[in-house]
Amino acid sequence: MSLVSALGYTIPFAFASGLNVYATIAVLGLSSHFGLVSLPQQFRAFDHPAVIGVALVMYLIEFVADKIPWFDSVWDALHTVIRPLGGAFVAVAALGDASPMATTLAALLGGSVAMTTHLTKTGARAAANTSPEPFSNWILSFSEDALAVGLTYGAIRHPDIALAIAVLLLIVIGAFSALIVRFVRRRFRKVAAT
Repeated sequence: MSLVSALGYTIPFAFASGLNVYATIAVLGLSSHFGLVSLPQQFRAFDHPAVIGVALVMYLIEFVADKIPWFDSVWDALHTVIRPLGGAFVAVAALGDASPMATTLAALLGGSVAMTTHLTKTGARAAANTSPEPFSNWILSFSEDALAVGLTYGAIRHPDIALAIAVLLLIVIGAFSALIVRFVRRRFRKVAAT
């Protein structure tokens, strides 16, 4: 497997796992199980009916939990460990048989990308929870689910395009993070000066 094709799987799957690890695993498993796409051998573990079943049940629980303001933040806090570990696991599975060094690098990259998207999701949800209406939460939740499912399926079908989308979204996240940090620093400087 070339580096570009390996990244075409690992980064989009890890990105999607940071948003919704259960949807990512369910899409991989269902796509393989129903022959929607021909997945490489390393994804056969996701094809098992028990794995698909657990992923779907957990996805349904998360689907409901994500729609309840403030409870979604508790749910996200509980998943601060689960989503990055899931992203690392899916990234390692995407490589298949690889050297220990490549496996370790894939786990680090996958976990880091999943943590980035998870923290972005958590921050956006915390901000949405300050709004008195529930619709912003619901819109965010449906959008996150659609992005996780779409990016996962897209990476299966067209890994190069999915990689470009995931990298572009990571750049946008990084740019907004830098703007937020600058804004907070300016605020603290003004408060300290008065």
